[in-house]
Amino acid sequence: MNFAYTTLRFFTHCFSGGEAVPVHIVTNASQLPSEFLQPSSDNKLVIGFDCEGVDLCRNGTLCIMQLAFRDAIYLVDAIEGGNSLIEACKPALESSHITKVIHDCKRDSEALYFQFNIKLHNVFDTQIAYSLIEEQEGGTKVPDDYISFVSLLADPRYCGVSYLEKEEVRVLLRKDPNFWKYRPLSELMIRAATDDVRFLLYIYDKMVVKMNEKSLWYLGVRGSLYCRCFCISDNNYADWPPLPPVPENLVVNENDLEEEILSVVDVPPGKMGLVIGKRGASILAIKQACNAEIFIGGAKGPPDKVFVIGPVRQVRKAEAIVRGRMVEVYY
Repeated sequence: MNFAYTTLRFFTHCFSGGEAVPVHIVTNASQLPSEFLQPSSDNKLVIGFDCEGVDLCRNGTLCIMQLAFRDAIYLVDAIEGGNSLIEACKPALESSHITKVIHDCKRDSEALYFQFNIKLHNVFDTQIAYSLIEEQEGGTKVPDDYISFVSLLADPRYCGVSYLEKEEVRVLLRKDPNFWKYRPLSELMIRAATDDVRFLLYIYDKMVVKMNEKSLWYLGVRGSLYCRCFCISDNNYADWPPLPPVPENLVVNENDLEEEILSVVDVPPGKMGLVIGKRGASILAIKQACNAEIFIGGAKGPPDKVFVIGPVRQVRKAEAIVRGRMVEVYY
């Protein structure tokens, strides 16, 4: 067969019948589906989404963007295709008509924002969805208890498959951080990039039917806030898409629906150690005291910020405790 771009075939069980699914390596925007490049309210899409790169964050390098459709997977090669290829995807990544199913969107969103000025929008974050379903079904929320993608895949309620190859790639990345930069793409690179998205739509189908209207709304709000999390903005995110409004058909007690916000707390030089504490004891105590998500930039940065996501009152409480930690003096 004569294809205008590289096409490979892998067998997967995440699509109907387990038939061979084409995997396209894309270096030009014309190789992508028109319904993706030109989002429309008349043709809403749900796609699996992920990014690979070198030190993927604001200062790293985006190398591959994976798009999983129901009938095909596209590996968008940012190295070969360059900025113009990723910029052609901007309308889709910012569109409310295309749902991007992703596991933990924070660093991917940060890389897209700082490297390409793309404001990732309308995500279905499976990490957030998992936690909301657990809470909805009576589970207890535990600070820092975020399910990994490998563990989510292994959960028989959602997928029930092992992902041993993930550790193989992690070992290679530790040996050579530039792994995703090399071209041509090796068979291992193609398989690893594909495996990170090929089950996402299957997981989405399993999750979305479990979630009630309230959980779905919180998922949309938290997904939007997670996308903004590391994307510090001087205008308080005024140019980002608005947070999802409360659905008209959601009938609950007003006290059960609390507005959620993102707060960025500045930490003076030399004070982050007080906030984190020995072996993370201080930051864990803050998380246990507040019903809010608290993130720090870590090794990838930013080094002087604490990001707090949650209900307004809980966020304000977390802010106060964090600022209190900064002024503590030890004798």
